[in-house]
Amino acid sequence: MEVTPRRILVADDEPDILEIISYNLAKEGYEIYTAKNGLEAIDKAKAIKPDLIILDVMMPKKTGMEACQVLRSMPQFQKTLIIFLTAMSDESSQIRGLELGADDYVSKPISTKVLVSRVNALFRRVTKDDEDEKVLAFGNMRIDTTKFVVIIDEVEYPLAKKEFELLYLLASKQGRVFLRNEILSQIWGREVIVGDRTIDVHVRKIRQKLGIDCITTVKGVGYKFEL
Repeated sequence: MEVTPRRILVADDEPDILEIISYNLAKEGYEIYTAKNGLEAIDKAKAIKPDLIILDVMMPKKTGMEACQVLRSMPQFQKTLIIFLTAMSDESSQIRGLELGADDYVSKPISTKVLVSRVNALFRRVTKDDEDEKVLAFGNMRIDTTKFVVIIDEVEYPLAKKEFELLYLLASKQGRVFLRNEILSQIWGREVIVGDRTIDVHVRKIRQKLGIDCITTVKGVGYKFEL
């Protein structure tokens, strides 16, 4: 079976850096796209939906950090890998970049070998995380994404697709309160208009089908998964 190459978007306002990074990553088998400023990076990211975005911190129109902040605010880019390139080596700049949602930080002048190894390492980590997340286990309960079923005491409980997606979202961060708007955005998407009571109906169905109350209502805020 043919494997689709990972897509990488590289954004830098220096043509030489764009060229050398693109060349070395393409040699690794990645599909490369480029942008010359922060605004173009945002537009191209929306168009191609890359697996990884490499952002130069100091770019015209929008800096790398500003572009990162915009992208991380969109549901489709919340899990996209982001690496910052920067000539600024001070600790405060690196901390700010990581707080904005960057996965790694590479200082200029760039060693292409180091950058390629960092990229490869990030993709290995994501692959491992994806494998680990196929089944979530909580005591006698397992949530299996390969079968779209919940298993409690070795008994399988099938759920409707949206019910399963909602349960999995909440269970992926046990104890964390998900806001109602956040749930609607991640499960139904911004382009699908559903009533506010939709979440309540799905939560009630999950509770009924599983026979346990594993979803806690946080009044006026949202929901969380607890066992």
